[in-house]
Amino acid sequence: MMEVAQAQLRVLELYSGIGGMHYALKESCANANVVAAVDINTIANEVYKHNFPNTYLCPKTIEGMTLDEFNKLDFDMILMSPPCQPFTRIGSQKDVLDPRTKSFLYILDILPRLSKTPKYILLENVKGFETSVVRDKLIQTLDSCRYIYQEFLLSPTLLGFPNSRLRYFLLAKLQPDAFCFQTSYQIIERFPDHDVTDSRFTDDSNFDQIVTTGDNKGEHKNSGYCAGTDKSEANMTRLYKLETPEHLKKKQFQNNNLSIQMIQEFLEEELKDPSSYSIPSKTLLRYALVLDIVGSSCRRSVCFTKGYGHYVEGTGSVLKTAPDVELSEVFHSFQTLSDDEKLSQLSKLKLRYFTPREIANLHGFPPEFRFPQNISLRQSYRLLGNSLNINVVAKLIGLMVQ
Repeated sequence: MMEVAQAQLRVLELYSGIGGMHYALKESCANANVVAAVDINTIANEVYKHNFPNTYLCPKTIEGMTLDEFNKLDFDMILMSPPCQPFTRIGSQKDVLDPRTKSFLYILDILPRLSKTPKYILLENVKGFETSVVRDKLIQTLDSCRYIYQEFLLSPTLLGFPNSRLRYFLLAKLQPDAFCFQTSYQIIERFPDHDVTDSRFTDDSNFDQIVTTGDNKGEHKNSGYCAGTDKSEANMTRLYKLETPEHLKKKQFQNNNLSIQMIQEFLEEELKDPSSYSIPSKTLLRYALVLDIVGSSCRRSVCFTKGYGHYVEGTGSVLKTAPDVELSEVFHSFQTLSDDEKLSQLSKLKLRYFTPREIANLHGFPPEFRFPQNISLRQSYRLLGNSLNINVVAKLIGLMVQ
């Protein structure tokens, strides 16, 4: 007997941004189509329409959509990345009291009242969401609507990307259907079908925290290692501290992991305007010792945030384009030098910011992804900082619908 072809899934993309979820859906090869995308960010919507001109894009707040409007879309799947600011480690962490959670709480209110309960839900957010009151409300809603679910904390390093971007994910599937993997009430920190022989190399659940928010961080003598961030509670001045053996060991593990690609695989061959990505002298003088510096042969970089290129500390790695210059050569007795001497030393490294295209590559965006010409460099960085890794989400979609 011939198998009956499965109907194409109708997908609703909420908080659609620049289309990361849409690209992930395409990458997953699921038999699915985005019937509507919803976002209030006008700049992000320009980018989305530029890359997906044939997708219906609703430029309004989610809480501004009525139950009837949701029902008319007749969707089978929801893909969403609600605002993360209420849950970030460096934010105010107001959780459910933050007004930016209003739209997501509205979704939770709408979900049980839909005329057709969607079969699949995928949610992405920052680490920290898993301990929030909002997450508890989500789980309560899923239970009441008879979903099975699984929570994850995953980073692109698990798939060979040299970029730490630890994120919370939740997959939900309407019963009586089940997942193709064994579910757990615990948060899983790798893919269910992922064969890991040494978790030290691929599980960087603590790596982002160590590099961007930990104490006692600094520069290592080997090319491509980084200078971290430290704040003095007394006067908030920048201090230089040598790395602890633990911090250094974690970085070495990732740089020595041959299953992770080198940074050079994600770089542009030639920059049209290299000066746009140079780091100002004033910035170098003030932040040289807290820059996370990586070389093209490195297999690691820290999470790029929306402040990249504008703020320095904890916003992402910078690239050392001088392959034969060691950091120890530049930073030896650095603090005893005059400003002119410091700049002379730093110039040897030929440091620059990563370009938006390179960050998009590290996030798994396909070559055809483009920013419209009117989108500024700062806007591009901001939009990419709010986006996600395409391949991580694509793999989760595949596991969800399998």
